[in-house]
Amino acid sequence: MKKIFALALALMMVLAAFAGCANDATEPTETPVGTEAPEGTEAPATTDNPDAAEPAEGETLIIGGIGPLTGDYATYGVSVKQGAEMAVKEINEAGGVNGITFQLLFEDDQTDAEMAVNAYNKLMDNGMQVSLGAVTSGACIAVSEVSKEDGILMLTPSGSQVECIQYDNGFRICFADPEQGVNAAKFIAENGLATKIAIIYDKSNDYSNGIKENFVTAAADLGLEIVSEQAFTNQSNTDFSVQLQAIAGSGAELIFLPIYAQEAAYILTQAQSAGMEQIFFGGDGLDGIIEKIGADNVSATEGVMFLTPFDPNADEQNIKFTSDYQAAYGATPDQFAADGYDAIYTIKAALEQSGAKPSDSDFNEKMIAAMTEITVDGTTGTMQWDASGAPSKAAAVVVLRDGAPTPYTAE
Repeated sequence: MKKIFALALALMMVLAAFAGCANDATEPTETPVGTEAPEGTEAPATTDNPDAAEPAEGETLIIGGIGPLTGDYATYGVSVKQGAEMAVKEINEAGGVNGITFQLLFEDDQTDAEMAVNAYNKLMDNGMQVSLGAVTSGACIAVSEVSKEDGILMLTPSGSQVECIQYDNGFRICFADPEQGVNAAKFIAENGLATKIAIIYDKSNDYSNGIKENFVTAAADLGLEIVSEQAFTNQSNTDFSVQLQAIAGSGAELIFLPIYAQEAAYILTQAQSAGMEQIFFGGDGLDGIIEKIGADNVSATEGVMFLTPFDPNADEQNIKFTSDYQAAYGATPDQFAADGYDAIYTIKAALEQSGAKPSDSDFNEKMIAAMTEITVDGTTGTMQWDASGAPSKAAAVVVLRDGAPTPYTAE
């Protein structure tokens, strides 16, 4: 009998030890943006006890973002995410909106449409109530299809293709591709930058094709001559010697780059090595080129121009945003960071206008309706939206000087 009791006691001790090990091995979960405890305080303990103290009054609005956080185009996704993070932090520290605080969840899609849809579904499973769509156009179009089915407000910071906001629940912060192509051609013509123009574009990319096609049409109407069109694909986007050689013999005075910064970095360094002195002009995809090209090659960006709605030194608001962003992330914000920041403040304005709460049964309808009733003075301009989901705001052109964007001034 004593032996049986001793064996039972030993077995109980072993089970207790295993239970202790299992508890110790539990890994902490990552804290989403907007739920961090303030400095100097401890995060509140969690409990499953229904008799525990009631949580603080108010609700949480869960905002979901999707974009490339890894891969060649990560600079865009990281910038949008960080800009949005800053806005969420500022809004929550100021008390939220009518007792409603914001929480940002962000997923990586590596610019892949299928990954973006999977990320969207994961965010919905985690309680997303407003979507930032996706950062890049192809992924955003795919997300627009599923967000329409759910009926939630989708506000993409930077999805520029027209189809990104093809449904009545979709809105954008950035310019559309056709606008960029037309505005670029107008700016070149009105400022007498060139009359003979070459184009290097990515024929495998919808963003690049959309801007290029509208630029060519507008250029013809404005009397600009396209002397060379050079294409590449995502399978041949590092060596541009053939394209540059063709342009060198075309008589082009300006090279238009409706492409992303990753490829533009290769083009600019190779053009500098070849001794080419043409003006380089691009769309908003060139924002972030300094980071991509690196400090050793920054001289290759001297004089490069691109369209952007964001000037870091435009006014006190932008100067403060730039300073705060540099303090938080150790980098100068680009247009994509400003887009993410403005998207969150636009959601705040819609929430204030609608008077909606996340728990309302008609929350989605109220938020979508409010988007056409608000005006937002953002870092990327003063914006209003109509039923198309497109913002009305002014475009600007910046010139890179000594590795920094400066406003264009006619010489």
